[in-house]
Amino acid sequence: MFITKRLKTTIGLGILASASFYMTAAQADTQTMIVAGGCFWCVESDYEKVPGVLDVESGYIGGHTQNPTYGQVSGKHTGHFEAVRIQYDDTKTSLAVLSDYFWKTIDPTDPNGQFCDKGAPYKTAMFYQNEEQKAVFDASLKNVEANKPFSAKIVTEILPANTFYPAEEYHQDYYKKNPFRYRFYRSSCGRDNKIESLWGDVASKAYH
Repeated sequence: MFITKRLKTTIGLGILASASFYMTAAQADTQTMIVAGGCFWCVESDYEKVPGVLDVESGYIGGHTQNPTYGQVSGKHTGHFEAVRIQYDDTKTSLAVLSDYFWKTIDPTDPNGQFCDKGAPYKTAMFYQNEEQKAVFDASLKNVEANKPFSAKIVTEILPANTFYPAEEYHQDYYKKNPFRYRFYRSSCGRDNKIESLWGDVASKAYH
């Protein structure tokens, strides 16, 4: 009976260890990327249906105020960018692929904001969380600079990430919760028209 109990315990521990291994492996496949591309409603919408992307969260990064509110950020008092934090499965996509896609969803030539939104909160940037991410972002920027179909200078910055603060709940999935208002805003702001004039097409249309 002692042997039987011991065998059961050993098997049970083996199952737990195996489960722990698979959980760790699954977690290891999930990575994050943080970018600012103007209005975070639009950037969230552009990324959420991309293959391999698991979740996109709107928020604020790059500023000097703790726990900023939307009113503070949009009032240009905190130094934050509107940004998104993208969770993705790196067995299904890669940071390089998502970085290359990023350029085709923004106007990287505007130093004052994006489309109809002007000011520091709406400028574009890529925020690296480690040196490996910085290397990928730098390589992506270099490739775009060498192959862009326009002559204007790219002004999008590559910056070290600091604390990312999630935006208020009503901003999360805004394009799903308020589809008519979102589509009107995006159209009237001229986002897709400007992107098409720069890049020749609107990359995000493949996922909308």
